[in-house]
Amino acid sequence: MRVWATAALDLLFPAVCPVCQNRLGAGRRDPLCGACWRSIARIEASACALCGLPFPTFAAVTAATPVTWPPSAGALCSGCAADRPPYDYARAAAQYIDPLRAAVHALKFHGKRALARPLAELVVEQCGPALPSDVEAIVPVPLQPARERERGFNQAALLAEHVARALGWPVERAWLARARPTRPQSELTAPERWANVRHAFQATAAVSGRHVLVVDDVLTTGATAAECARALRAAGARAIGVLTVARVV
Repeated sequence: MRVWATAALDLLFPAVCPVCQNRLGAGRRDPLCGACWRSIARIEASACALCGLPFPTFAAVTAATPVTWPPSAGALCSGCAADRPPYDYARAAAQYIDPLRAAVHALKFHGKRALARPLAELVVEQCGPALPSDVEAIVPVPLQPARERERGFNQAALLAEHVARALGWPVERAWLARARPTRPQSELTAPERWANVRHAFQATAAVSGRHVLVVDDVLTTGATAAECARALRAAGARAIGVLTVARVV
């Protein structure tokens, strides 16, 4: 019955790729077409040992202070060498350009929740093997409560659930919360983004002594990730990683 129902729905309402609008094959499980999936600009090159910025996008420099995490520390980008971020490492699966940018927008702003699974699979595929084995919990970046009610979901939490299921780590949504309202980061300039999220997050004492992995959709300026890390560090987190689907390079 389920197979017949799916076939009937495919005939009446053919599924289309949310990025290119091409029709998907009958009964296709993935919401992205094969062409768009293959066109995603995955981050394959070596990257900054701290922020994960791929080389040779920016020239590597030798760190003045030894990097303690991850264990196989490498070169740093010039930004991290000049101003070390408050997290211990950050990794992203691919560059924030189309078709990935369109897919993230479809999830985040157009309610295409089915995209959370393949995007999380992309993260696991690209970043999973290099993640430390002693991560104790995945913490999604919390969405402002009013915005989450309006949207109906938190895209970071959806991604975190799928990543956690694949990697076998628990998700702890209550460990990090919004401490005050903020404006949408997408509407702001880079300096405004940093001011907007300053002291905007608060972590619970449950993170004390733990290695936590913060999950979000996109790393742009790094302001949100940095403020989440500061809150987690203030609450006693032992190590903090940041994992995103995409990043601006």
